[in-house]
Amino acid sequence: MFKGWGRVGGGAPGAGPAGPSTKAVGDSAEDRALRFLQQQGLQLVCRNYRLAAGPRQRGAEIDLILHDPGGTLVFVEVRARRGAGHGGAAASVLPAKRRRIVRAAQHYLLRLAVLPPCRFDVVAIDGDTLQWLQGAFDA
Repeated sequence: MFKGWGRVGGGAPGAGPAGPSTKAVGDSAEDRALRFLQQQGLQLVCRNYRLAAGPRQRGAEIDLILHDPGGTLVFVEVRARRGAGHGGAAASVLPAKRRRIVRAAQHYLLRLAVLPPCRFDVVAIDGDTLQWLQGAFDA
């Protein structure tokens, strides 16, 4: 790299002139959601489980996979928005996204010898407000 050339905007890594990157915001929201869920007694199994894209299919990712105290395997989608406008973070988990999460969960479950009870939750963060939607959708 040439001396004197660097990032424009000077802030923290991942931050440009407009602020933190989308990935940095998402990672921060996942960190916040994970801390909250662990405070509720859930235990982390896996973070950012990814299923590669296939022919005619987009890839899929599950943000957090946890066990709840009752033994249920919980697949969590974390969504963050600056505010609750346009329906807020929870409303942004559209049917196509839900299908990709279910597909990734099915793939994850193939690795297990015994299938536990499962559910799909959403942690919606709108500004400073965190909402935990248990059983937000079904497979």
